[in-house]
Amino acid sequence: MSTPADSRSRKATAALAFAALGVVYGDIGTSPLYAIKECFKGPFAMAMTHDNVLGVLSLVFWSLNFVVSFKYIMQVMRADNRGEGGILALLALARPGGKPKGRGIMILLGLFGAALLYGDGIITPAISVMGAVEGLSFKTAVFEPFVIPLAIVIISGLFFVQRRGTAGVGKIFGPITTVWFLCIAALGIRGILMNPAVLAAINPWYAVEFFLREGTHGIVVLAAVVLVITGGEALYADMGHFGSRPIRWAWFGVVLPALVLNYFGQGGWLLSNPDALMAEQFNPFYALVPTWAMYPMIVVATGAAVVASQALISGAYSLTQQAMQLGFAPRMRLIHTSHTEKGQIYMPGLNAALWVACIALVVTFQSAEALAGTYGVAVTQTMLITSLLFAIVARQRWGWPLWRVALLTAVFVGVDVAFVAANLLKVPHGGWFPLVVAGLVFLLMTTWKAGRAYVTATLRESSLPLDLFITDIARSKPHRVPGVAVFMTSIPDVAPSVLLHHLKHNKVLHEKVVLMTMEGEEIPIVADDDRITVIPKGEGIFEVIARHGFMESPQVPEVLESIAEQLRVPGDAKAPGMGMREISFYLGRETLIVRSARRGRTQMPPWRARLFRVMSRNAQSAAAYFGLPPNRVVELGAQIQV
Repeated sequence: MSTPADSRSRKATAALAFAALGVVYGDIGTSPLYAIKECFKGPFAMAMTHDNVLGVLSLVFWSLNFVVSFKYIMQVMRADNRGEGGILALLALARPGGKPKGRGIMILLGLFGAALLYGDGIITPAISVMGAVEGLSFKTAVFEPFVIPLAIVIISGLFFVQRRGTAGVGKIFGPITTVWFLCIAALGIRGILMNPAVLAAINPWYAVEFFLREGTHGIVVLAAVVLVITGGEALYADMGHFGSRPIRWAWFGVVLPALVLNYFGQGGWLLSNPDALMAEQFNPFYALVPTWAMYPMIVVATGAAVVASQALISGAYSLTQQAMQLGFAPRMRLIHTSHTEKGQIYMPGLNAALWVACIALVVTFQSAEALAGTYGVAVTQTMLITSLLFAIVARQRWGWPLWRVALLTAVFVGVDVAFVAANLLKVPHGGWFPLVVAGLVFLLMTTWKAGRAYVTATLRESSLPLDLFITDIARSKPHRVPGVAVFMTSIPDVAPSVLLHHLKHNKVLHEKVVLMTMEGEEIPIVADDDRITVIPKGEGIFEVIARHGFMESPQVPEVLESIAEQLRVPGDAKAPGMGMREISFYLGRETLIVRSARRGRTQMPPWRARLFRVMSRNAQSAAAYFGLPPNRVVELGAQIQV
C-alpha cells in the first residue's frame, strides 16, 4: 500500500523526468531529422530495397535498446561519483592504484575521451539547427537560399543568450521537447499505417540477415546508424542534474517509444515510396508531415534543435569547469547565472570559441547531410573509452567477478569497436574535424597538467619547510603589524616563496598569518564537515586547507568568513577582525622563461614550454578566480625557467 511519502516521491520523480526531457534528451531526440536519411543517401548509403529498409530499421531498433537502454541506462549509470556522471567523473572513480604507468594510461585515456566531447559540442548545434531549417526547402526551392543565413542567425542568437543563463530558458525546455516527442510519435504512427509490415523489423534476425547479405558494406552503414545513438553519452553526463531514476523514467516512458515510432514510420514511408530516392528533395522525416503542418513542424523542430544545442553547450561548460578543478585546464572566467542551481554557469571565452566554430561548420559544410560526415567519429570513441573505464570501476570499486566483467566488457567493446571502425571511414568526409578538435584539447590539457606539475616542483624547491620557518620566526622576532595576511599557496606544509620574499623585503609580518591552500578533490561536492581544516602552527601562523569538488567554484572570502572564530591563539581577547578591510592577500605571480635547448635540458620540449607560457599568460588571474577583492591583493613576482 502506497503512503503519502511514496506519492510525493513519485510526483517529484515525474517532475524531474519532465525536466530531463528538455536537457538530457535534446540531442538524441533530434536525430530523426537526419539519421534515416543518411542511411539511404550519402557516402555510406544502402540501396533502398525492401530487405535493406527492414535490416536498417532492425539495426536502429537494437542499437537504441542495446547501447542506450542496456549499456547506459541500466549499466553505466550505476557508476555515479557521489551523484555525478560523465567521463571525467568516471575517470575519477576508475583511476587505479598500483603501478604509476597503468594509472597514467587510464588518465590519458579518460582525458582523450573528455576531449572528444568538445568536438560533439561544436557539431551538435550546427547539425541540429541545419536539419531543422532544411525543412523550408523540402516542398519548394524558393526558401533554399535562406536556409544557411537563417541557421547562422538561430545559432548566433543561441550563443548570444548564454550570458543570461539557462535558469529562465530551462523552464520551457521540458514543454518544447514534450511537444516535439508527441509530434514525432504521431508522425511515426502515420508512417507505420502506410505500411504496417515495417513492424517486422523488431525481429533481430533482420539485422543479422542484413549483415550476412551485405557483408562489409553492412558494417559500413553503421557510420550512418550511429546517428540514432549520438546523444547516449549525454544521459550519463547529465545524471548529476536529475538523478538516474528520472532519466530512466523519461527514456522508457516517452523518449524511446517516440523515437522507435518515428524511425519505423519513416521506414513505412520508404516501403510505400520505393522511388523516393529519385526525387530532388529526399527527406523521410519531413515526408511524413502533412502539407498543412509543414511550417508549424519546422518551428517545433527548430525549437527542439535549440534545446539539443543548449544541452551540449551547457555540457561543454560543465566539462571545462571539471577540467579546471581537476588541474587539467587553466583558470577561465566563470559566471554563475543562478543563485540556487550550482550547475548553471556561463564561460564567456569558451562560449565565443564554440560560436565561431559552429558558424564555421555551417558555412563550410552547407548542409546537415554534409555535417553528418563529421558526426559520430568522436562520440563512438568516447563510448569505447567509457566501456573500458566502466570495466575498471566494476572490477576494482565494486568487486564484480572477473568472468562477469570480462563478458560484459567484451560485448560492450565488440559493439563499440564496430561503430568506431565504421565511423573512421568518415574521416576523409569531415570526420577529421572532431579528431582535430579533440587532439588540440588533449594537447592543451596534458600541457597544462605537465607544466603546472613542473612549476609546483620548482616552487617547492625554493620554499622552506614550515616548521623551520616558524622556529626562525620565534627566534628572530620580526616586527608584527595589526591585521590578517593571507598567503595563497598550492603546497601545504611549507613557507611559500611569496611569504619569504615579503619578510625579506618588508621586514614585517602581520599579527595573524594564514597560509591558504585550495585543494581540488576528485569528487563532485565536498561535504561540509570535510571542507576546511585549520591547523594553528604557532607564532600567530595558521595553515588552512580548503577543499572543493570538481563541480564547485572555490571562493576564499567564504572560507575566511567560516573560520573567523578558529583563527585565535590562546590569550586572544577577541577573534581577529575578518572583514575584507582587515585582510591583505598575497599572491605569487610566476613569469615563465623558456630555456634554450642549447643552455640546458628542459622538463618539456621548447615548443610545448612556449605553449604552456601562452596558456599561463591568458589564464584568469588567481585573484579573480578565488574571488579576492582587487584592492586588497599584493602580488610578488618570481621567474621560473621551463
